[in-house]
Amino acid sequence: METWQEVLKTNSIRSLEALATKFGPEHFPDLDRLRQAAENFEFRISPAMVDLIKSPDDPIWRQYVPTVDELDVVDGIVDSLNEDADSPVPNITHRYPDRALFLVSPVCASYCRFCTRRRKVGDPEKIPMSQFESAFQYLEQHTEIRDVIMSGGDPLLLNDRRLEAILTRLRAIPHLEIIRIGSRVPCHLPERITPELCAMLKRYHPLFINTHFNHPDELTPAAVKGLGMLADAGIPMGCQTVLLKGVNDDPAVMKLLMQRLLMARVRPYYIYMADQVAGAEHFRTSIQAGIKIMEALRGWTSGLANPYFVIDAPGGGGKIPLLPEYVVSMSDEEVVLRNFRGQQYVYRQPREEAGVITLKNGRKPRSRPGRKTA
Repeated sequence: METWQEVLKTNSIRSLEALATKFGPEHFPDLDRLRQAAENFEFRISPAMVDLIKSPDDPIWRQYVPTVDELDVVDGIVDSLNEDADSPVPNITHRYPDRALFLVSPVCASYCRFCTRRRKVGDPEKIPMSQFESAFQYLEQHTEIRDVIMSGGDPLLLNDRRLEAILTRLRAIPHLEIIRIGSRVPCHLPERITPELCAMLKRYHPLFINTHFNHPDELTPAAVKGLGMLADAGIPMGCQTVLLKGVNDDPAVMKLLMQRLLMARVRPYYIYMADQVAGAEHFRTSIQAGIKIMEALRGWTSGLANPYFVIDAPGGGGKIPLLPEYVVSMSDEEVVLRNFRGQQYVYRQPREEAGVITLKNGRKPRSRPGRKTA
């Protein structure tokens, strides 16, 4: 049986010519300009994703196949989240008070064309694996950091030995309480989820995995099996989905994705607005499209299937949640709310103690329950 390394090496698509051979040259009329786009960012489509493409320009194709749209930069930013400005040493981004991002791998099984970190992912010189020591020292010296997120690239593309060496070093830092791994491997290369990997990871609890699925079709039987193995190893999993034009910017598609994630024992965590990154502007939708999706989830399916909808603010402002407006009005006396069906209800504010009337028996009057308004 092939190892996961062999599956990735021998069965992936890594050139436009290979794509044209498989899907037909008529889908690549402007090959010279497409080569420019492909050269601007690493290009690889894992076998699992190749097998999922039903037709050119479908939701899977759009995520991984280069397009000339990548060459049109209007208001995109190379480092849209300003990560480099918050990088005190190589491979570390420290933006939030008690947690830090640790880039441990430069490579991915498939390269998403909307990647926020496309300026450096795929380039081992920009995510240098030879400079981990300064990162470990930074984490050791900053005792306010209690949560470290391993990312890249994809940490699960490291072999077990190298991955365990990093986890061992992190677990030796007393103030690091939580370790998280961000990975699309369960989606892109489910063969990587082996019994040996799961047995190793469970030795480093509390350990969490944030995975990444963007479309219901990506939850293949092989992906669900891999997720189940991780869950059986006691690893809590969340999903970070990106809202992408032509991929999942449809309330029905997104609701089905959230429901299938729960069935695979993955808690929907974030839906991100596509970042304002140069080369990926054609993936962006309106904020209103995201709000509409959240309104189609809240109340219409399980609360467990309701992630946070966020913008990772351009310029390094961090994640900012966006919510549909359910508060119609608010005063010191009452709050008028609308529910998921658009009906309005009144919730009475608690009265000031000094103004509360006491009944003859010494009891306070019972508050009236919220009432439905016209």
